[in-house]
Amino acid sequence: MIEERIVGSLAPQAVNVVIRASPTTAVANSSWENRSSGTCLLMSRILMAYRGGMQDEVDRLVAAWQRERPDLDVAPMQVLSRITRLALHLDRARREAFANQGLETSDFDVLSALRRAGKPYQLSPGHLVQQTLVTSGTMTHRVDRLVGKELVERLPDPADRRGVLVRLTPAGRSSVDAALTALLGREQDLLANLGTEATTQVVDALRTLSLPFDGS
Repeated sequence: MIEERIVGSLAPQAVNVVIRASPTTAVANSSWENRSSGTCLLMSRILMAYRGGMQDEVDRLVAAWQRERPDLDVAPMQVLSRITRLALHLDRARREAFANQGLETSDFDVLSALRRAGKPYQLSPGHLVQQTLVTSGTMTHRVDRLVGKELVERLPDPADRRGVLVRLTPAGRSSVDAALTALLGREQDLLANLGTEATTQVVDALRTLSLPFDGS
């Protein structure tokens, strides 16, 4: 399973840290004869650490799959199903934070890339494509929409007679700054149950998972 390969890059301690980001309890015991020793260790630690605690929806999902498919190793779901569910909550928070500024998530991605670039807050379309991981056609559409909202402008590229630069307007800067402030407030609410130490551990564990996909 792809989930097993991804979670396999984490040490058991790091997996437990990611799981602690959501209130949980372990699933019921099942047969581990055909599981890897690492998976057995991981799940046994989860069982010991969380038995008797609160349950979330992932606990119930994993328990059901273990009951119905005891031949499969469902341990990766403990981590990745929670990441998927948290991503849905984050997406909702992002859309709510941007709504007051009349922005879509895709608008914010472009505006924030320009804002992070520093003065004069401009990038070529190619650099915007690289930073937002979309096609050039999609980026053209997004820039057109933002030009229509007067949040960005197209300028000739002095280094390339055939090229253009996309620059943040003053209105665009104000809009992205306000949206970022609102977003960070909602993200802090999502992480309110984690202390500083736990947050640092979650960051380290998630970085271990994401680095192979970043090509770093």
